[in-house]
Amino acid sequence: MLKDLQLEHVYIACGYTDLRLGIDGLANLVKLHFELDPYNNILFLFCGRRCDRIKALYWEGDGFLLLYKRLEKGIFQWPRSGADLKQLTPQQYRWLMEGLVLEPKRSIKNG
Repeated sequence: MLKDLQLEHVYIACGYTDLRLGIDGLANLVKLHFELDPYNNILFLFCGRRCDRIKALYWEGDGFLLLYKRLEKGIFQWPRSGADLKQLTPQQYRWLMEGLVLEPKRSIKNG
């Protein structure tokens, strides 16, 4: 998903988002609730109550791109606490798209 774009940032809206919202509704949510400019080189991701589908909003310079992804099997590992935005690293974005957890519970330290 969006592999060829050079994104400045990727944000996910934690918690639940009403996926009935379209481009204007999601852009207003970004602008009014999260106080960010949706007209930047930023990918915004939203998830509803069903964790098997997400929407993505991205400004391409001449219009918005609205993407919808539904998994055939499994669910997205979506942070449900709070109603804030969480910035993802490129690795976390890949993990999310692959159905993996964004933050491992523990890591193995070398040395």
